[in-house]
Amino acid sequence: MIHLPFADRAEAGRALAAELLRRKLPANVVVLALPRGGVPVGFEVAKILHAPLDVVVVRKIGAPWQPEFAIGAIAGNSIEVLDRNVIASSRIPQQEIDAALAKERIEVERRETLYRSGRPALELRDHTALLVDDGLATGSTMLVAARYVRSLKPARTIIAVPVGSADACERLKKEADELICLATPASFFAVGEWFVDFRQVNDVEVQHLLAASHSSAVTT
Repeated sequence: MIHLPFADRAEAGRALAAELLRRKLPANVVVLALPRGGVPVGFEVAKILHAPLDVVVVRKIGAPWQPEFAIGAIAGNSIEVLDRNVIASSRIPQQEIDAALAKERIEVERRETLYRSGRPALELRDHTALLVDDGLATGSTMLVAARYVRSLKPARTIIAVPVGSADACERLKKEADELICLATPASFFAVGEWFVDFRQVNDVEVQHLLAASHSSAVTT
């Protein structure tokens, strides 16, 4: 039985790990957290599963007139999802979309380099990729992450989150071999409402958690 709200992301990660242990996942699991908020969750999952931890950086593509209004998202160098209906109805020129994509590709690469501190991305081919975030509201970011990870040819792709909206979870079922969501509250407005402590995670914390996980894996 899951009791909401979670105290913080670490507690949510431990609860998620307990469920994953119960399911007896393969030994070749690689935990892939979505920065920034998914990393503290993924850190706890990786620690309990004795699995390596890495990140999948996804960047939102904002509308020219309002950068916070998403018209799409991008992960890696090639996987993008664009809302063509909004783009068409808003008459956004293709050159503006291309410029935004190019800018965010550079930012994806910069953040991946920053977070990993020079370490290479973990190999996913023939492994079980376990995608973790702190929750799913619309699921748009996870959708792009899942499609990017699947392009890297893992043996299996699993999406795992502590909490999510029913609509987002239903939407993402077809994007992975399995979707695990501990709680789907009937009334869902934002991920943060299901945590007592939902403070913003910064880049330094992401770097620290990834480095700590890497050090633990090397010494065990």
